[in-house]
Amino acid sequence: MTVPLRCVVLISGTGTLLNALLEAIDAGKVDAQVVAVGADRAAPGLQFATDRGIDTFIVKLDRGGDRAEWDRALTEATASFHPDLVISAGFMKLVGRWFLERFGGRFINTHPALLPSFPGAHAVRDALAASVEVTGCTIFAVDEGVDTGPIIAQTAVAVLPGDDEASLHERIKVEERRLLIKVVKEWRRNHE
Repeated sequence: MTVPLRCVVLISGTGTLLNALLEAIDAGKVDAQVVAVGADRAAPGLQFATDRGIDTFIVKLDRGGDRAEWDRALTEATASFHPDLVISAGFMKLVGRWFLERFGGRFINTHPALLPSFPGAHAVRDALAASVEVTGCTIFAVDEGVDTGPIIAQTAVAVLPGDDEASLHERIKVEERRLLIKVVKEWRRNHE
């Protein structure tokens, strides 16, 4: 019997990716355990962890705060749970040197576009503005750039006539959740 993959998930918002992963774990579809959920603010998605008795932590970065100090604090808080994998699931902060030195190669992020196209915080809006016919989602290993790390997996999503940012983003989120579950499920086999 294998020991479940120990995951720390970082969020900033509603936690829909986190909840999808937790439901897949609860259903026995993924041999993983979310040992903690961290956030950079009092994110509504923390409730998914609290409801399951999973530890949570918040490491805030105040406006004008010291980013290096915040990065060290986030690193220490995350490391205290001894994760095998750290997942950025809608975590809207860029980590720094300390975090990447500690978790490089086992820190993944989700992005609502087919990277390297449309990096940054407005990927869906940017894809629509570029009038592309296909966009999608990417899971990648985080590096020091903005959405520049090695790509792990991608799924295409068609841009439909009449799509606006909300409708396209919702369809991308469905695929993003599926892709995250697949990547976490395969992580140990691919990284042993």
